[in-house]
Amino acid sequence: MARKDWSFGKKDPGPPWPQTEEGTPVPPVYLQHLRATDLEGEIVVNLLESADIPVVMQYPNGGSFGRVILGFSGTGIDVYVPETLLEDARAMLDSQFEEDALTDV
Repeated sequence: MARKDWSFGKKDPGPPWPQTEEGTPVPPVYLQHLRATDLEGEIVVNLLESADIPVVMQYPNGGSFGRVILGFSGTGIDVYVPETLLEDARAMLDSQFEEDALTDV
């Protein structure tokens, strides 16, 4: 018997995008550019989403084409978060990188 909750291609959409008091979506703002592979992007996205911060990734300069052909974006990834959660996202990433630096010693 097949499982009803199993399928290909369906990904958890993550936390909902916040709304303004008028009911419109909060504008996205630039958080940072990741120059490494898509794996680093997925780590950052999962870290932020674990703190209920929704994320949008954009592949600049034709990077989405490279992702289709090569399987990864050679131009890196631009990460965007809601304007109202920008400081929380920065604090989350800063604290994570400080912890990583301490454990690398």
